[in-house]
Amino acid sequence: MIEWLIGAAVFGLVGELFGASRRPSSAPSYQPVSARPKFTLTPQVADEQKPETAWDVAKFLEMSAALDWLESPSWYPAACVTPPILSEAAKYRGFLKQELARVEGMIADKAVCGRINDFLEDPKLAREGAIAAHLERELARWTGFLDGVESQPLTAEQRRAVLSEEDATLVLAGAGSGKTSVITAKAAYLLKSGTRESGEILPLAFGKEAANEMATRIGRACNEPVKAWTFHALAYHIIGHVEGTKLPLASHAGDQKRYSDLIRRILRQLVATDEKIANVVVDWFTQFPIECGSEWDYDTKHAWYTHVESLNLRTLQGEKVRSYEEFLIANWLYRNGIDYEYEPQYEHRLPDSGRRAYTPDFRLTESGIYLEHFGVRKAKSPIGFGEMLVTAPFVDRKEYLASMDWKRKVHASFETELVETYSYERQEGRLLEALAEKLGPHVTLRPRPIETIYDRVVEMGHVDSFTQLLGTFLLQFKGGSYTLAACRSKADKLNMGERGKAFLAVFDPVFRQYQHELGERIDFEDMVLRAAKYVESGAYQSPFRHILVDEFQDISQDRARLVGALKAQHEEARIFAVGDDWQSIYRFAGADIHIMRSFGQKFGGEFGPQKDIHQVVDLGRTFRSVDKIALAARRFILQNPAQIEKTIIPAGEAEGPALRVVWTKKAKQENELLEALANLTVLGAEDRGSSKVTSVLLLARYRHERPDMAAIGRKFPNLSLSFKTIHGSKGLEADHVVILGCNNGKYGFPSEITDDPILSLVSPEGEPFQHAEERRIMYVAMTRARSTVTLLASEAEPSCFVRELVSDTEYCLATSTGSMAGHVPCSECGGRLLPVPARDGRVWYRCEHSLMCSNYMPACSNCGIGMPTVSRSSGNLECSHCGAEHHECPKCSDGWLVERHGRYGDFFGCIRYPDCTGKASVSEIRAREPD
Repeated sequence: MIEWLIGAAVFGLVGELFGASRRPSSAPSYQPVSARPKFTLTPQVADEQKPETAWDVAKFLEMSAALDWLESPSWYPAACVTPPILSEAAKYRGFLKQELARVEGMIADKAVCGRINDFLEDPKLAREGAIAAHLERELARWTGFLDGVESQPLTAEQRRAVLSEEDATLVLAGAGSGKTSVITAKAAYLLKSGTRESGEILPLAFGKEAANEMATRIGRACNEPVKAWTFHALAYHIIGHVEGTKLPLASHAGDQKRYSDLIRRILRQLVATDEKIANVVVDWFTQFPIECGSEWDYDTKHAWYTHVESLNLRTLQGEKVRSYEEFLIANWLYRNGIDYEYEPQYEHRLPDSGRRAYTPDFRLTESGIYLEHFGVRKAKSPIGFGEMLVTAPFVDRKEYLASMDWKRKVHASFETELVETYSYERQEGRLLEALAEKLGPHVTLRPRPIETIYDRVVEMGHVDSFTQLLGTFLLQFKGGSYTLAACRSKADKLNMGERGKAFLAVFDPVFRQYQHELGERIDFEDMVLRAAKYVESGAYQSPFRHILVDEFQDISQDRARLVGALKAQHEEARIFAVGDDWQSIYRFAGADIHIMRSFGQKFGGEFGPQKDIHQVVDLGRTFRSVDKIALAARRFILQNPAQIEKTIIPAGEAEGPALRVVWTKKAKQENELLEALANLTVLGAEDRGSSKVTSVLLLARYRHERPDMAAIGRKFPNLSLSFKTIHGSKGLEADHVVILGCNNGKYGFPSEITDDPILSLVSPEGEPFQHAEERRIMYVAMTRARSTVTLLASEAEPSCFVRELVSDTEYCLATSTGSMAGHVPCSECGGRLLPVPARDGRVWYRCEHSLMCSNYMPACSNCGIGMPTVSRSSGNLECSHCGAEHHECPKCSDGWLVERHGRYGDFFGCIRYPDCTGKASVSEIRAREPD
């Protein structure tokens, strides 16, 4: 027996590759003692448990007969059709070894005892060996069918997927791996092998077009019609079958725009009619619209500045501010009708202090009060008693406290009123209350009408992103059958604080109004859940024995519940799911990636103590992308350790660079796009020996980034051009892909409005990895391309994805002139100094974090274009453009000395004065110069 098991396992070790069984055409030859038991034990305690019924000689002989079947099964030995006695033996194997030793003398054939002992040593290996041997026979038997069922012979991985018949089989189908061919061949195999009749097969798709294509291809492959369903069509059919009539659908069902418009209208209606709710809504927009970290969470200025800029902290008055706490203060002032200026020039001229111009945080225009918000917290004094003020990790505490003292002295000397607020007040949850108390003696509050504030929010476009968040939350709330009480409890456990409470306070009335407006109609979530309940209760008797699910990564909790209920109605029913968790990008429509990640737990079968028996087949090969795209995309997506690791075999090898970044000026990209398309025209001309038209797919995160396609088409008649949002590009491919708008910001890529932590309240578990869904969206965009991918990114504000791709040489990314690597680091924050042309034609270099960091420098005094940097070859300070040498500043890291004239004569001073006071005498400089 051991030799047979090892030999069978060597054939395939299919525990990692496939799995599952075919429906038996007749009952097994063995006679079970009792009905299959329901197992609840874990493997750890199995050896210590005893079966409910005694095991005597007859029972062991029955087990021996079952092992005869397992050695050469007539059908795939899936967990659901493997003789129950073997499952029972696997569960209690520790106890049964002792029982076998006790009765062994009463069994005449000692070989029987040996076979039973071998099985009890490793029941899992025994069943996997049987699966391996069975699949090898089936692969040989169905070779002709698998060669011809599709236009091209199926790959080895596709064949194993088609023949896999475990209780639950998950096929990992990466971009361009031929997943539709697998589903088509699977259905045809079930029919041609006699395993199922057409009415017992349930192909499920998410869209009508996909369902129709599935049905057409299956019918063509086996010359027999098989109906393919969408989830909603199936649910509607089940409801109609049980109730005898079909309730009318909600007008917005299946229409994302109408659904968003409905949520937006409900929100507006609540603001207009309910003052209490209106105040809650306005609280959200003025205090909690974003999830913002704290300076104390970051180690460097560059990291903190990058985070703040990505949040796009624009106040209701319209200015961008430097911190979330300033955002709260500004919105409080606006909401209470207090006019203010943000960072105005101080009204008095200050004597030369070696500092740049003083700009307080706020000036209240009516009272003339100045308001400074200081980024300090309280901490226990290291000497053991009292408290001290501390700064963020990247801030020089001594310098910061000195600047606070300097500002106070300035106001005192000119007798201007200064009000101070502090970061520790927000930490204590009383920032705005403290602000109101401090301003009370100086200002009169004139709160603006709620409607006025809401109109301002609408005008600024904030309602759209909040509507999307509400809409996504509502779909997942209904689909997962959540309650508000459960969400509130989870928000407390996740320490969401006031933000979580504020969101649920808005969602509650929105949801109630949404349900009220449904009336007698049902939406898709109601439809699927009602159908699932009918299946679970037995009111609907399913004819389906094989459930084939396409695009499984997009499944929602309600759809998963329906699939699970259909499978549970028949013990021998199977689920065959095809999907790619790397392409799960429909969270806004209710998709829950955790269902795919816990596939075995939710849909697996039982064998022995295991309750998650399933098989995973990795198709691996892509028929689309060349190596430098396919492997780079794999590396990129697997930065998130939660993604399922898969093998990728590229479609071919790229001869030149396949990934490229083209830098744009700010957010404008028209000229750079035309330049990129011109380059692709040249590439297309080189390949035109095949008379094939070169296809180029322009992709963007949002529809508003669509360029003038008609005008571009006239400029490039030799290119087949099309534009899609990345979500709309699923299933498409092109020779070349150009990804637009890869910039930092709220509506950049990654978008800052999709992965809101609030959504974790309606998901079994959160996605802690930053930008998890946005990373999958980028993966989808990259893998639409066969030959090249071009990313258009702002030189000043590239997205974190572009930074990652550029900084990691493993991606083999080519860059246009002015790449990030060629820029000078900012000595003040660690960011980059970028060239900015001035009106007079000269060039200045300014920090990329222009809002947060005030560092700027003139270009080379010799050419006015380049930036002096330390040469790697000579070690001298040389201009990057003209090569002129400069004298390094002895005090700062990025300045150089220029000749100046002072009251005491000529000297050399730092180009960065007054930020840097480094200098040298003329004689010192002359001594440095070569003879």
